[in-house]
Amino acid sequence: MNARNRAAAPRGSRSLRPGAATAPPADPAAVLAAPVGLSGIPQVAGLRRSARRLGLDSVRDLLFHLPRRYDDLRELRRLAELRDLDDGTVASARVTVLDIGVQQTWRRRVQVVTAHLADGSGFATATWFGRRFIERRVKAGDELLVSGRIKHRQGGIVFEGPEFQAADASNLLHVGRIVPVYRLTSGLTANRLRGAMRAALDAAGDAYPEYLPAEIASDEGLPAIGEALEAAHYPQTFEARDAALRRLAFDELLALQLGMVGRRRARGRSITTPVDVADADDGRVRASIEAAIGHRLGHDAALTTDQAQAIDEIRADLARAVPMLRLVQGDVGSGKTAVAAWALAAAALAGRQGALLAPTDLLARQHLETVAGLLEEVGVPVVLLTGSLPADARRRAIEAIRTGQAQVVVGTHALLQDAVAFEDLALAVVDEQHRFGVEQRGALEAKARRGAPHVLLMTATPIPRTLGQVLYADLDVSTLRAAPTGRIPVRTGIRRPDDLDGTWDRVREEAAAGRRSFVVVPRIGTQEAAGGEDAGDAGWAGDDDLPDEDVETAWAAAAEAEHARLGDLLAPLRVGLVHGRLKPADRDAEMARFRDGDVDVLVGTTVVEVGVDVPQATMMVIEGAERFGLAQLHQLRGRVGRGTDPSFCVLVTTAAEGSTEWERLKAVASTTDGFELAERDFELRREGDVLGLAQSGLPRLRVATMSSLEHRELATHARAWAERRLDDTGRLAARDEALAGELANGWLARVYAGDPASAA
Repeated sequence: MNARNRAAAPRGSRSLRPGAATAPPADPAAVLAAPVGLSGIPQVAGLRRSARRLGLDSVRDLLFHLPRRYDDLRELRRLAELRDLDDGTVASARVTVLDIGVQQTWRRRVQVVTAHLADGSGFATATWFGRRFIERRVKAGDELLVSGRIKHRQGGIVFEGPEFQAADASNLLHVGRIVPVYRLTSGLTANRLRGAMRAALDAAGDAYPEYLPAEIASDEGLPAIGEALEAAHYPQTFEARDAALRRLAFDELLALQLGMVGRRRARGRSITTPVDVADADDGRVRASIEAAIGHRLGHDAALTTDQAQAIDEIRADLARAVPMLRLVQGDVGSGKTAVAAWALAAAALAGRQGALLAPTDLLARQHLETVAGLLEEVGVPVVLLTGSLPADARRRAIEAIRTGQAQVVVGTHALLQDAVAFEDLALAVVDEQHRFGVEQRGALEAKARRGAPHVLLMTATPIPRTLGQVLYADLDVSTLRAAPTGRIPVRTGIRRPDDLDGTWDRVREEAAAGRRSFVVVPRIGTQEAAGGEDAGDAGWAGDDDLPDEDVETAWAAAAEAEHARLGDLLAPLRVGLVHGRLKPADRDAEMARFRDGDVDVLVGTTVVEVGVDVPQATMMVIEGAERFGLAQLHQLRGRVGRGTDPSFCVLVTTAAEGSTEWERLKAVASTTDGFELAERDFELRREGDVLGLAQSGLPRLRVATMSSLEHRELATHARAWAERRLDDTGRLAARDEALAGELANGWLARVYAGDPASAA
């Protein structure tokens, strides 16, 4: 940032600065690497505990804690003008404080700070609930710039929980400008974080080492990284903000593509021992799998055309000396486990070992039962290894794996521990692969002794074709679209919250017939999470800026409240409860009770999205359905309809007919094709993690989003640059040393997800 821009840039106000601290390192690069608490920058050092809760270890991490949105608070209005604005409009004004005081509300006994304001044209009131400290910072006679949502009450204007700053401040951070709004955590206010961010930018933002090759920056028309960081946090215009975010989005996509292209090239040069698939090709394995499926369905069954094709593709991969890296993506109930069972049997019958990695103890035990059943007739034993096994059983399993007696192993993260050594691991299968990072998958692969193992990934989340071109650029993909023979489509309907009597009657009827039901509560809005007007001091920010952990806690509380309500409404049915705040062991135990028939109705959050296979589950009630994406609704619906009984899904919503939310729910009700819904989801979503970015197994992107046409084009450009900058071994050339350093140790290391040795 040049001297002119530095003079115009906002700075932190004195009221935000904590006590003295040691001077920051003279070298800006050392400042970037310094831990937040030892940065020597008072405003930053004071964030030590809050930063840790946000996952921000260093000053560099803080600089890349980017705003979640921006509020345009540049226009200052006269108070008299506010009478013509609608309720909920965000407005800013320069005012004088007439008086300020604290009262206690009767509801929940929360204290409210009230200030009476004037500006010569009229009067207004500002209120802050649960923020007593404001009375100590604001006095009668102070001139402030205030900004917030307004309400018309009893003929007057009220600012609800407004932002404010001294009107004589020469450097504006919180009002009177384009204001960044950040994700917060308990005990951290928005004002305090903005002040710390300003101080960090002043100390190290300008000096952030440029890592993007000049050729790329020039051809793509991208600003320098220091300029981009300044404009990403404190833009003077929205055009400057957009240019900054475009630079950061491109960098993320380039890092992503460099990792994928590099891994693909490196893997293509790897050598492994081919798996002799002759014994798996004699028909016995397929016959065993089909017999097990038929036994479950109660009639003869055959593999679908998609399953057979996937097995053919895997057969060819296993027979090669280049290690397989294949993704099997299939709709819910499409038979991915049967395909994986064939591959595991092929490894076992060749005298080698196969392992299936599952994300939870309960899912691992389910896979043990399923895979063992599918392979029963070929006599391939299946061994379980999870953290919950008794010590003796765990030792026996580890010994069987070490000696090769365990030819097929099903387990959780326990498979990744150092104590587990395979005699000859030929195949690693990763279920729900989006729940495992590249490093975790690599830890399992590293246990192979005869070259890199073949790797088979599985996901039940169909990815839109356009998105898949970006996310799966380093994988071969097999797709299962057809549902297994005998699967009965789930009937889906839309209901209003006040029209559920028939739904609850159906739940009772299903329970009387020995069948079971799910009830899913929605992720609640942040204003609800905050307790409405009585919200505590989560920061001087708007309703959308509560800490994520507070929202998670409130979501769990909502599930508990619904559990209590339905326990009374549906008595004497047995109603269970699961949510993300339960310990994993307790959550698994409750799901097991549901699977085993000890619970008739399971109330929960979306932790039930990937859970046990319960053929007796025939009812799925999704409350607040408009708050979920299409793909997630489809995944939840996939928890039922897994047996031979008719099954039902009820989408409960308050969305207005004709609204985008209503049309999305109609799309879910109109089809059970997950791939079609994935494409619709991709079209209808605006921002954020469009179905696969949060569930792809790749790191979460902070800036780039494939719902943006511009970012999809950037991804294409990034792919082309990655192809050009990497050599045949997947390594960057020496000329790209700065980029390699950023990929290995900078903010892009999280996104790169490649081999650090290839970048360094």
